Amino acid sequence: MKTKELLKISLRQNAIFIPSEMIVNDTKNLSGITSVFAANVSKLGFTFSESLLHALNNVNPKYKIEVLEVLREVLGTDKNWTPLVKEWNIPTGESVLDHIVTYFGNVFQTKNGTTLQCGHIIPFNTFPLEKYNGCPFCGTPFEFGKLEHIGQSSKLKTLELWNEKELENFYTSLLQSKTALDATQVESLKTAMKYLPLPKAAITMKETLMLVIDLLIENGKEEEASQFLKTPTDILRYLWFKNTGLLQIIEPKTIVKRASKNGQHFFNVLETSAQARIAAAKDLKLKYSRKECLMVASWLNNMEMEVETICEIMHPKRGMWVRFIRALRLAEYSKRKGFEKLNFLMDVFYNQVYDVWQSKVNTSRLKFDADKTFALLKQRPGLFARSLFSNMLWFGAAETIAHFEEIIDKVPARLVFTLNMYAQNYFDKKISRSVKPLGGTNKRIQPNALLGLYDDEQLEAMKTQIEELCLLAMKKRFAAVPNPNKTIFIDPQLFNIPVSIGDRSDTVQDLPVALMGTRFPIEGNEVRLFMQWGKDLPAQHLDMDLSCHIAYENSSDICSFSRLNTTGCQHSGDIRSIPNKIGTAEYININIDELAKANAKFVAFTCNAYSNGSITPNLVVGWMNSKYPMKISERTGVAYDPSCVDHQVRVTQNVAKGLVFGVLDVAKREIVWLEMTFGGQVVGGLDFKGVQALLSKLKSKLNIGRLLQLKAEAQGLIITNDVIADEVYTAQWAMNPAVVTQLLID
Repeated sequence: MKTKELLKISLRQNAIFIPSEMIVNDTKNLSGITSVFAANVSKLGFTFSESLLHALNNVNPKYKIEVLEVLREVLGTDKNWTPLVKEWNIPTGESVLDHIVTYFGNVFQTKNGTTLQCGHIIPFNTFPLEKYNGCPFCGTPFEFGKLEHIGQSSKLKTLELWNEKELENFYTSLLQSKTALDATQVESLKTAMKYLPLPKAAITMKETLMLVIDLLIENGKEEEASQFLKTPTDILRYLWFKNTGLLQIIEPKTIVKRASKNGQHFFNVLETSAQARIAAAKDLKLKYSRKECLMVASWLNNMEMEVETICEIMHPKRGMWVRFIRALRLAEYSKRKGFEKLNFLMDVFYNQVYDVWQSKVNTSRLKFDADKTFALLKQRPGLFARSLFSNMLWFGAAETIAHFEEIIDKVPARLVFTLNMYAQNYFDKKISRSVKPLGGTNKRIQPNALLGLYDDEQLEAMKTQIEELCLLAMKKRFAAVPNPNKTIFIDPQLFNIPVSIGDRSDTVQDLPVALMGTRFPIEGNEVRLFMQWGKDLPAQHLDMDLSCHIAYENSSDICSFSRLNTTGCQHSGDIRSIPNKIGTAEYININIDELAKANAKFVAFTCNAYSNGSITPNLVVGWMNSKYPMKISERTGVAYDPSCVDHQVRVTQNVAKGLVFGVLDVAKREIVWLEMTFGGQVVGGLDFKGVQALLSKLKSKLNIGRLLQLKAEAQGLIITNDVIADEVYTAQWAMNPAVVTQLLID
């Protein structure tokens, strides 16, 4: 079990982990079992580097089997990939009239029809039943096939060798990451913490710290954990994480509202929003043991802050704190001997005899008191950075920039880069911006109304000021780091990979990871979307929908369960019930030549939960791509080939009804990997302008290649095309975003 889980971590980084003790020989000639093993792996779309092949040749055959099992598990070769329609690339000819006739045929129990396993009667001369693997009326599958056409990929992905050193370095890099970890990194970190000892590392991100604190407390090291809890917000974050599994502090009302909204349905009789709201509120109830109450009371009592400062930090989440104080019986513990500080804290907090920094900022800002506002903002550089753009419009660019220059060296590097990246969009009157509130779905917001006070020339000057200021600040930080090296190699691919700042992914990538905004070139003329859900669940009605939204210059089109065939797109049929334990699948074929001929601009790939609730956990979506045409089983319609998979993600803890997981740029013939949540049971609920806003945001992000160029300029390094340089940065190195964040010097 341990080795399998560690193998999954390495696979996400395009590698295979082999413990040193597993390599028992040093044989140079490939054994017969290694050749067979390599052939089986190639059918899955992978090959090995020379060092990895040599290591695998000298490991126990049992370990080879484990590697193959992990690859098959991740690629879902044991799942059911049978769609509703056989040879679904050829239209079945079904129509709305067929559904109407079938409906009335079942109401009046017609004798002129075929009765299926689900109990529905399909009248003669309606659906061509010989073309279906299940019921075309209710979407319940009956027949299941296996993967037939595998190994069709024209390009194999090379896996590298990992030993204990690489695994430990990766583990440490996750702990040291200077940006918040995405869902894939969090899952990898949790696995590493479960099976490996905790290394000594400086942890900078609060969310990462919660996972470490949780590990220490589980191992009975409460006192050791307390040293990491510097503020009451740290305590609140930990308590909320333990209660909800969320590393961000999302308000209870937001979670309840989202659950209620996901329970809404087109048909009132199927509406479950009220029940979902009650269930969500019940799940958020707080209950603690005496031991846990004493632990938190001690943390607050021993905190090295002034009581008034503690209360001020607690104020923004006052409603949540009141709930926790009651559940943790802190008023009771504050009366104990030795808890005098906690007693004073309770008194000050409940009577609100403390000043709130944010209220002072808001008051002075409304009074247009620039000196007082900037004096307050300088006390908290991070918050000054986050409000920089709006303050430039409110007080004027020159004065705001002058004050910000004084404290820019204290601003975290990730915020400095964020300012540089997003200034282009913020100061444009015509561009809507994409934002994602905590616990909500992606939203599109209109430009700041104050932009109307400035002309285009002034706004362009603001963009330039921000860019020059931020780049100068980062060059100064790079220049301050001594570097004896003379040359640097930057892989050209790094100019297509964005730096991992903001827009973290909430889905897990079990195959080699890609950062949001990464572009995948298309080799042939066809892209095949796939969605698989319901693995290990009992047979039930569980309707997930795979769809795509096609955007033209002045119109749009969709391909979904309601429109199986449209220009350039073909759907495999709508499955609404899952079989027992094995799951089910849907596909969409996209013909790029046909879309280009019709002058289509973009195609957004989406999945939706038509059933009540959010997208079901462990649902997998992605796309396949090959230079040569990908076959479809004539007998069952199975169209999945693991070797052709370009990218796939697995939903873990999603609270959304809809998810955009990629956008095809028809003219450029490339797919942009992005993740955008939206509300609504069907693809019609998608705001494509919101997708364009997110694309614009991703396009503005700094790429890794440009970041390394900045480093080279500041440190006087010569950029060379020779891989044998003093510093070498390859695409393989960039696969670990946590390592890349070490370039963000604070």
